[in-house]
Amino acid sequence: MIDRHFSLRTQARRSIVGWVQGIFNDQARGERPVVRSDDALFARNSVIWRVHGDVTTMMIGGVSALLLQMLHPAVLAGVWDHSNFRADMLGRLRRTARFVAMTTYGERADAAAAIARVRDVHARIGGTLEDGAPYRADDPDLLAWVHVTEAWSFLTAWQRYGDRRLTRVEENRYCADFATVGEALGALPLPRDKAGTTRALDAARPRLVADDRVREVAALVLGHMPESPLAIPLQRLTMQAAVDLLPEWARRMHGLPASPPLARPLVDTGALGLATTLRWAFVGV
Repeated sequence: MIDRHFSLRTQARRSIVGWVQGIFNDQARGERPVVRSDDALFARNSVIWRVHGDVTTMMIGGVSALLLQMLHPAVLAGVWDHSNFRADMLGRLRRTARFVAMTTYGERADAAAAIARVRDVHARIGGTLEDGAPYRADDPDLLAWVHVTEAWSFLTAWQRYGDRRLTRVEENRYCADFATVGEALGALPLPRDKAGTTRALDAARPRLVADDRVREVAALVLGHMPESPLAIPLQRLTMQAAVDLLPEWARRMHGLPASPPLARPLVDTGALGLATTLRWAFVGV
């Protein structure tokens, strides 16, 4: 009986791990999870490893960051003009998650190569906004906006769903470490603490726009359905948790409602339960 119970637990763990790895890695193309290295850009005991190594933080925070990023007309134009996001939204999410993982705990040389590849892609992307203004993907201010949305979203997701809230000192250390990756990509200037990150997010509001194109892309992100019908409830839970994570002003711009007061505890409890289950499944992986 004990052996059977152990076997069922093992099978459950393997199934959960396989499902998550399938989300974050294009297995049809031979992608495998990023191996955690002692020769990474950051130490194993760093706060950034803790935050970026948490599956729930990355899923919920990642969607929240995307919803914030697309409110910037130049970010949206880059996606609209230079990607096949309608057919490959999952691929875009995977590439972002893989880059964050590689530059957090992958081999130092592999992290440097990933940064160089992204810089090369950005250098070749540009165009004209609907109002006639030019944009470039390697614009330092634009890269700073993308970075700030990710730093704020990942950190906020951790503080809400992580297994131990960070102290103010740890929050600032996370922002400072993550800023080194953004700076390597060419993002300037970047805040290096939590307060500065929040100020930078708020300071960008006058430049943000929510139009029909934003609503179309947001609908594709939030409406993406997993291949397995069994995963649909978890997908919907993750998406609603990401919407709830947004600043209130960003939800208003998107026209996305927060969870009603009576439903909010259910969403939070469900997301916390998902986070706990995923951490249990990945113990020792």
